[in-house]
Amino acid sequence: MKTHTIEICDRRIGHDAPPFIIAEMSGNHNHSLERAIAIVESAAKSGAHGLKIQTYTPDTMTLDLNENEFYIGDPDNPWSGTSLYKLYAEAYTPWEWHKPIFDRAAELGLIAFSTPFDYTSVDFLESLNVPCYKIASFENTDLPLIRRVASTGKPLIISTGMASLSELDETVRAAREAGCKDLILLKCTSTYPASPENTNILTIPHMKQLFNCEVGLSDHTMGIGVSVASVALGATVIEKHFTLSRADGGVDSAFSMEPAEMSALVTETERAWHALGKINYGPTEAEGKSLQYRRSLYVTNDLKAGDVLTTTNVRAIRPGLGLPTKYLETLLGKKVNQPIPRGTALNWDMIG
Repeated sequence: MKTHTIEICDRRIGHDAPPFIIAEMSGNHNHSLERAIAIVESAAKSGAHGLKIQTYTPDTMTLDLNENEFYIGDPDNPWSGTSLYKLYAEAYTPWEWHKPIFDRAAELGLIAFSTPFDYTSVDFLESLNVPCYKIASFENTDLPLIRRVASTGKPLIISTGMASLSELDETVRAAREAGCKDLILLKCTSTYPASPENTNILTIPHMKQLFNCEVGLSDHTMGIGVSVASVALGATVIEKHFTLSRADGGVDSAFSMEPAEMSALVTETERAWHALGKINYGPTEAEGKSLQYRRSLYVTNDLKAGDVLTTTNVRAIRPGLGLPTKYLETLLGKKVNQPIPRGTALNWDMIG
């Protein structure tokens, strides 16, 4: 099913354009605006098309409690050993940083936008005139928030991590009914990092067919293989967490891409997109010259008029200028009507 092409700041997103690559800064600025700007600059240099941050404060996310469900005690959780409030205090991007980050991104040709987490962050981002919005997986069932963002009329990207099919149906309906015309769903596995085995990118074409919208991948796996493969399944947007160096640490650094990896992601996903092409059989224009190197039937011994063709004096060899090899059985036992020197491409005029 073909969807209409979405444009964000004159950048087309759809099957007829290379994949739109988003570098997600998240909390990798490590409380430094200077580092945040360096991440923007590195993302642009790496070839990314979009730069995303997150807009919240600890108080808009949770309560300042350090016990029970507000404490992360799961040893398998990468943020184990702290409270939700302290985690968000460490990861959040100060709101006064947004404008300098967005301004630097614009100077470098990056499309910068954010993920809001409540109404106040939407209002703030509207004051900065962001070109589009992203809804995080953990908020994809927050229908009031989705309606508020959709009501801006701007393109909306929604990660689908953890969402059941019925929940996604509610989410998409809420967005559409509130005014969203340009919708992009991102297949996502909300583990950090995610394993390829748990990513299930075969969902991408199924989701595209069900919801008749653009579909991409919010990829938490390591490396670029899963993202490249997703393009072959129709992904038109790829989002990856991005940092200057994983060794620098930070709340998301362990599963974030470094600059060289981002550059490879941009190159290889575009290469995968170009390779999709169209359904095609037969030689392409570029293959035309290669046809001569097929096998065909050639005379391999000097022949006199009246000689009989045998497996000794005619063979299937390269190049491909003689009769097709499928006629070998038909020609064996036939007489030639003229002298034929060794190395001559056989044709029907020489027979009988």
